[in-house]
Amino acid sequence: MKRNTLLIITFGILGTLALTFLVGKAVLAFRFKKEVSQLFANASDISNKIYKQKELAGLPEPVQRYFKLVLKEGQPYISYVRMTHDGQFKTGFDKDWVNIKGVQYATTSTPGFIWKGMTSLFTARDMYIADKGRLVVSLLSLVKVVDGSGPTYNQGELLRWLGESVLYPTNLLPSKRLQWSAINSHSARLVFNYKDLTLFYIFTFNELGEIVQLETERFMDEKQLATWIIKLGNYKELNGVKVPTAFEVLWRLEKGDFSYAKFRMTDVQYKTSHWPMPVKQVLWNMAKEVF
Repeated sequence: MKRNTLLIITFGILGTLALTFLVGKAVLAFRFKKEVSQLFANASDISNKIYKQKELAGLPEPVQRYFKLVLKEGQPYISYVRMTHDGQFKTGFDKDWVNIKGVQYATTSTPGFIWKGMTSLFTARDMYIADKGRLVVSLLSLVKVVDGSGPTYNQGELLRWLGESVLYPTNLLPSKRLQWSAINSHSARLVFNYKDLTLFYIFTFNELGEIVQLETERFMDEKQLATWIIKLGNYKELNGVKVPTAFEVLWRLEKGDFSYAKFRMTDVQYKTSHWPMPVKQVLWNMAKEVF
């Protein structure tokens, strides 16, 4: 009798934990759907704008080489992006690498993105929506362990969005808010002005014109700026655009490089005039996939 009672209690506890986990996962899925909806609501379709090589006049030579490699004459500007990845992630020098999968949506007319990354232990949502940056990390989809926002997150998340423009490269074409300047035959400086923020990257190009590294200064915590580097490789043509599919992200610190993310893009889709699905259908598909 005691053994049966113990089994009943044990299964009851396990069942309660499983139900709590599923409820937590459902709540996160709802929040993610809401954030994606807000992201799209703040942006507009710019696919009626067409890329022409004459836009490259006056740009540094390696920048021109890059655009001639990745874009085609007459290509529509990219409005919305959906991407998925797998890879590895770690939270500290002395931590082990863990497997991670992620899905991300981004907009270009108005800077913005929302990313959801999932490991066996935690779920993270990184975002820049309505001109605000935020990072939320939940343990086992249940317990919120990080919820960061404020000026340093605004700067950091906008930098992430800008750096990831290599996956939606019409966003890197010169405009009122984005300017290129020459450094040498293999590098150039990009300056991006948005609202009250001025951001920069040093881009490094190889002989083919591929961008192989981005370097900038990003807030590592509430006060400390540090060198932040994105290494890129394994370029492939996906949906008519040539993009890098291998990413390594690291901090360059006094005690050495801290590499914390190694991602492999598994899919990149674009909303242009040829996107077969309206935004509402994209959101519906996303709502089904977040579980």
